[in-house]
Amino acid sequence: MSNRLANPHLDTMASDFLYHLDINVANTQDTSDIQQKFGDVRVVCTGGTASRMRELALYMRKVLGVSDPSDPVDLCERGHRYAMYKVGPVLCVSHGVGSSTFSVVLHELLKLVKYARCQNPIFLRIGTCGGLGVPPGTVVVTKDAFNGLLRNEHQIAILGKLVVRPAQFSEDVIKNIMEYGADPNDGFQTISANTMGTDCFYEGQGRTDGAICEYTEKDKMDFLQKCHDLGIRNIEMEASMFASVTKKVGVKAGDVCVTVVNRLEGDQVTVTMDQKHEFEQRPFLVVGRYIKKLLSQNLLK
Repeated sequence: MSNRLANPHLDTMASDFLYHLDINVANTQDTSDIQQKFGDVRVVCTGGTASRMRELALYMRKVLGVSDPSDPVDLCERGHRYAMYKVGPVLCVSHGVGSSTFSVVLHELLKLVKYARCQNPIFLRIGTCGGLGVPPGTVVVTKDAFNGLLRNEHQIAILGKLVVRPAQFSEDVIKNIMEYGADPNDGFQTISANTMGTDCFYEGQGRTDGAICEYTEKDKMDFLQKCHDLGIRNIEMEASMFASVTKKVGVKAGDVCVTVVNRLEGDQVTVTMDQKHEFEQRPFLVVGRYIKKLLSQNLLK
């Protein structure tokens, strides 16, 4: 990536406190300390919870052959908002639930890799989602991200005006994840399909089990069928924002999630906790293979 982001004001700042990460860039003109700590980062993995990112960090140690018996260290622990673990050239960072919490840490992570002068880092989101016409346990690699209006874009209010940006992920990343990460012998299916990222888990996703519901079961099913007709095979709360921001700043990114329910069959998650935990390991497996291949063949360009 270029060391310039889509914000000219950053070049005029003498210092920058990445508040939610609790990382202080004391001198933006001399970031040698930040470069020493994070300059080797090539992949930034994000996911909802701190515990899942800790688990991913432990898994990436095995994938990358990092021998370290100690507990992973949360580099953002003092910030009390997000968790960050570093395994060689891979960062594993929690982002909370939904686009609003994710956007906060995403902006600061993009600034962090800028100050660290990271070379062409790839950003990945790993998580769980609702499926649409696919069985629970299916891993979905997002192509185009649709918002709750079923548009391939992300909308955000800025200075009292609605700003609309396209929401596509890098074709190279999608292709490479499918080529290097998916394996027909895994015992589960990994597919590439469109994703809907909504602003709400209940009404925004057409659920009928929230505290408010002003539509019928038929209304819901008609909406979900419309989503399916657009090639959407999973629903979550981050994809459209994530795709639009990374596309805007010219950073390659990908979204890899496992389904825990088929929304065409119901709203409630009925898999057991043991099944859910096993499902959560599936994106680790896919992304782990992809990252190992990228690093071994120096494909991060």
